[in-house]
Amino acid sequence: MIRNISFILIVLLFNIAILQADDIQTFNKETEACKKNNYRMCLNLGVSYENGYGVKQDKKKAAQIYKKACDGGKAKGCTNLGHMYDDGNGVRQDKKKAVQLYKKGCDGGNILGCTNLGHMYDDGDGVKKDKKKAAQLYKKACDGGNAIGCADLGYMYANGYGVKLDKKKALQLSKKACDAGNAVGCSNYKIYK
Repeated sequence: MIRNISFILIVLLFNIAILQADDIQTFNKETEACKKNNYRMCLNLGVSYENGYGVKQDKKKAAQIYKKACDGGKAKGCTNLGHMYDDGNGVRQDKKKAVQLYKKGCDGGNILGCTNLGHMYDDGDGVKKDKKKAAQLYKKACDGGNAIGCADLGYMYANGYGVKLDKKKALQLSKKACDAGNAVGCSNYKIYK
């Protein structure tokens, strides 16, 4: 019995060592590729630094790398950097800069950038409050498959914010969000039903 437990522990420790070595190899490959302007790898590297995946967490470094990815045309890099400016993670909080970056991400095809930009217009954060513009951005996000955008647009229709009040449309959008796994959409669906 003790022999079996010892064997299992040795196998586990060996596998952990292999996984750590794989993380280091992956990190090194991403770093080298990013240095050579592979912006997709820069994006991955930024995520690693932001979250501490395979490297010591460094949000300031993540922001620098996201900027490189964004400048290189990676819309998700713009959205991720926008989020950092929105929250003041790794950079000084700057809501106007967040709006610019979310817009660049959204215009570049990153649907989460559209949702986040919608939130900024919805709340008047870094930009003049504009419920109609928020609803348009939520629609773009929802049409692109973002469940949060669908839930938010459903809420706008349920309350007539930026759009004509339409409870049926609110119900449909909330169901769409719920079917995509969004808890707010499910909650709203039950309320609007």
